[in-house]
Amino acid sequence: MPANLTPQYSKAEEAYRRAQSAEEKLACLEEMLQIIPKHKGTEKLQADIKTKIKETREEQQAEKSAGKSVGKHYRFPRQGAAQVVLLGGPNAGKSRILKELTKAEPEVADYPFTTREPLPGMMAWEDVSLQLIDTPPITDSHFEPYLLNIARTSDLALLVFDGSSDDAPEQTQHVVEQFAQRHTVLSDHTSFDEEDFSKLHVKTLLVVTRSQDADWTERLGLLRELMPVPFQVISVNLDDSADRERLRNEVYQGVSVIRLYTKTPGKPADYSSPYTLPVGGMVEDLAGRIHRDLGEKVRSAKVWTFGSPDVRVVGKDHILSDRDLVELQV
Repeated sequence: MPANLTPQYSKAEEAYRRAQSAEEKLACLEEMLQIIPKHKGTEKLQADIKTKIKETREEQQAEKSAGKSVGKHYRFPRQGAAQVVLLGGPNAGKSRILKELTKAEPEVADYPFTTREPLPGMMAWEDVSLQLIDTPPITDSHFEPYLLNIARTSDLALLVFDGSSDDAPEQTQHVVEQFAQRHTVLSDHTSFDEEDFSKLHVKTLLVVTRSQDADWTERLGLLRELMPVPFQVISVNLDDSADRERLRNEVYQGVSVIRLYTKTPGKPADYSSPYTLPVGGMVEDLAGRIHRDLGEKVRSAKVWTFGSPDVRVVGKDHILSDRDLVELQV
């Protein structure tokens, strides 16, 4: 029997995926259990949520008991239109990508393990920005525990593959396996697994660096022999400005968001700083992004499609498009 989950449940599930503390996760799980449709098709999912609530309460208690004494921990408040994490083996080119696409100044060197801790930077794209997070390299024997939470809460992962290295296929396989062992699947989409709620698929792009090397396609072929490659593949020579801009565009397209401009009744439109929503976002989602109370009060909106002078009056469940101008009505 199909689950037939509601949009409200899906939003609560997405909030749970993005939660970065046990307290935040617990609040989302409790909301999910409250609003999930109660029928035979959701019985297993309800049981999984109850199990996660129990585990998260234990995690919350452990966090309180441990205080600040247990291991390294990093949290990056979400900034910009989306959060993108850079993953890869030693010397794959992650830090170079961060350096070229943002104003961050990571250490970039030819020797492995240059990056010792995660480093964020903001990537500009037209009138919005995205948060990119560089991370330490992953090997078959080395995986920083905090990387799991960063990857699972990000909107997109860039799996970086050194097109000039014969070691790249095996190193990249190790990265994918390390996450898979921790119930995290680097995939072509983001969602919880339908069969196992503890397993999360994270949308991933495979970025092949140093594509000026003539043999990079052969090395990519070796990777395909080692493991499935369901990701979109982007090959770049980071010394080439056109390639850098193409990568910038692909990263923005990969996060699947739309830009929305707002207008207060009787006042000019505000085009200075757009709000962003996932593709498929509705009028009520925009209202909630502006203010939680507004999301509950909004009833309709006036919408101008980009490039058109015509206005439409739509309901709160109207699906918005990129660069719409919206005047909310309560």
